[in-house]
Amino acid sequence: MKRTNEGSVGGQLGANLLALRSHNTALVLDLLRTAGAEGISRLELAERTGLTPQAVSKITARLREDGLAADAGRRASTGGKPRTVLRLVPEAGHAVGVHLDRDETRAVLVDLDGTVVARRRAPLDLGAGAEAVLAGVAGVVEELRADVAPRTGVAGGRAPLGAGVALPGPLDHATGVLYRVTGFPGWDGFPLRDALAERLGMPVAVDKDTNAAALGLAVGGEGGSFAYLHLGTGLGAGLVIGGSVYRGARTGAGEFGHQVIQLDGPVCGCGDRGCVEALCLGAVARGETEEAARVLGVGAANLLGLLDIDCVLLGGRTVEAERDVFVRGVRAVLDARSRRTGDAAVPVRSTSRAIAEDAAQLVLAPVFGRRNGQEGRLPAGLPAPD
Repeated sequence: MKRTNEGSVGGQLGANLLALRSHNTALVLDLLRTAGAEGISRLELAERTGLTPQAVSKITARLREDGLAADAGRRASTGGKPRTVLRLVPEAGHAVGVHLDRDETRAVLVDLDGTVVARRRAPLDLGAGAEAVLAGVAGVVEELRADVAPRTGVAGGRAPLGAGVALPGPLDHATGVLYRVTGFPGWDGFPLRDALAERLGMPVAVDKDTNAAALGLAVGGEGGSFAYLHLGTGLGAGLVIGGSVYRGARTGAGEFGHQVIQLDGPVCGCGDRGCVEALCLGAVARGETEEAARVLGVGAANLLGLLDIDCVLLGGRTVEAERDVFVRGVRAVLDARSRRTGDAAVPVRSTSRAIAEDAAQLVLAPVFGRRNGQEGRLPAGLPAPD
């Protein structure tokens, strides 16, 4: 691998304590994080990043200066003096994660390792209007900061790196502007990211709840190409293709629940008829969980035919209430498809997601060079961390 000197690229993250001057710094931070308490030596950092030892020394010196890295002892060397190993200091930075569901807000404060240090939960009426929702989010975030202030100095000292906010779509991830959120058309065109950033006084990233979950899964080690299907108060999908979250040309991919599978079917909240979401939630409301699972399986089979993915993951509060029924029902539909096509069966698993924690990864992942879930490089067109 070609060695490079550390240089400055990209735009500013907005963090007040992280002097992340390049993507190379993010790579070093990521290796420090994955090394855990045992730490990693500068020589190993150079070998694994392809950077020169001088560049690594410059980066780690700055990270130590900023309180992000610390000595983790010494390790025996094959020759010469023992090597000093370094570790990440997780408590040196924090991020907020917020999940705005249709009926409640869940929020967390996490450290650089993604470990939750505080949680909050409050009722929410997404249809109450922007001012009420913004005030509610601001209140919850202030409560989080107050909860941990004596231990971390987050309140009145170092501010969180930013807030990741996940909510139902459709929305424009790049600009943070909401579209006609299904069932709540009053949000159409609202600049949620900028409004919340002004209210909270910190950088904000906004994405669909399903994309946040997909990012959390990818960062957490789920490999290959997969679809995360989230069935709660609505139905959507988060797509990971080749290890990277796929949002589409206009960041609108994953509106899985609004594929029509029954012409002239029941009216959906989106205004169309016969959508997977309307049929699935209708069956759930009638207590026909097996029928809901079958409908979900039909939608998943359509997705599989389009994308040829490696795995289907199921989550959301409705799935979690009857996990086995949904996994069995979706798997039966996909297995029947594989017998018809001659393709190998695609695994179906359930997963419990804490979307608020996944939303925090919208802030943390770029810090560690994993903005879209992919390890080691940033997708084209996205700025590197500063």
